[in-house]
Amino acid sequence: METGTFAVEPEPSGPPWRRWEEIDPDEAAARGIYAPVHFLSDGAPGAVVIAPGDIRGTVLIPEKCGGYCCGLDGADGPNLACETCGLPVATRIDDCSLWQAVWLAPEAVRRRPVDGADAAPLSWADLAAEGRSTPPFEPITGWGGPQLGSHHWWSWSPQWEAATGRALAHLLAESGGRPVTVPGGLSTEVFQRGLDTLLPAGPPARRAVLAGPGLPAPEADLDILIVPVHPQTGENWAPPNRDATVHPVPLPLGVWWWLAFPEPHLHAPASGVMPDGVLRDDPGAPHPRSLFRHDAAVFHHTLVRLPAVRSQWLRESLEKLTQDMRTRLF
Repeated sequence: METGTFAVEPEPSGPPWRRWEEIDPDEAAARGIYAPVHFLSDGAPGAVVIAPGDIRGTVLIPEKCGGYCCGLDGADGPNLACETCGLPVATRIDDCSLWQAVWLAPEAVRRRPVDGADAAPLSWADLAAEGRSTPPFEPITGWGGPQLGSHHWWSWSPQWEAATGRALAHLLAESGGRPVTVPGGLSTEVFQRGLDTLLPAGPPARRAVLAGPGLPAPEADLDILIVPVHPQTGENWAPPNRDATVHPVPLPLGVWWWLAFPEPHLHAPASGVMPDGVLRDDPGAPHPRSLFRHDAAVFHHTLVRLPAVRSQWLRESLEKLTQDMRTRLF
């Protein structure tokens, strides 16, 4: 989460947990889950997630501070208490390999408006004018390695792996069991291998295109649109005068923007006077040596919540997830 922002989890979250074998399929379907999962939460819905640095007035609960390696994993339940009254109010998660976040317990806190804050969300035109994108590569730092001390390498962004894991599930659901093609460039590198692996071969293929602010209106006969999600409201962008039955494939705005309007960069430093249209003379970020991989947990979490997963071919794709992980798809 970016500082100063929050999001709400509408589903139950946190302990207590129940195994899938203990849950009636009709109950799971009523909760919007249409395929097996390992566990389902019976906690309270409406948990609010914020950036760890935005929490104030809390203290750690020592006996709730379990973790796997280098931090807190939140498995013991709320581990932050109000420093005034001692009531458990939130769960901090910052262990390695986990997204750093603070989850506010819905039964212990409530949202209040801030005086002077602008309550109106930005329009799509305002967001397009900002043009904020999320780079697909970033340096990853670790310990150990070939030499003593720290080292780093350029890798695919974990934000992209999570975002495309969700989008891939929607693309499969909208494919109807037919092949799907995506736009060229980085979109192909990110999505096409997964689509070709999980979908049967043979014509006719369905075509998915990028659609959103700043792009020409999509063709009328296209029925798979990859669209941005509003970063403040969580709503998908929708083309005007478009059939409302078209199901969008959502991507976070920053990821979508980079695919739609990739940042230009030089492959070698420029010398002399900067040429017109060149914004910098340093080479771009090195391309990762590994193939792109989707976040398996996000993909599974999304797919089991799409009604299309009840179809036989898509259920078989879900059951092959472990095999597909061995092919380094996830």
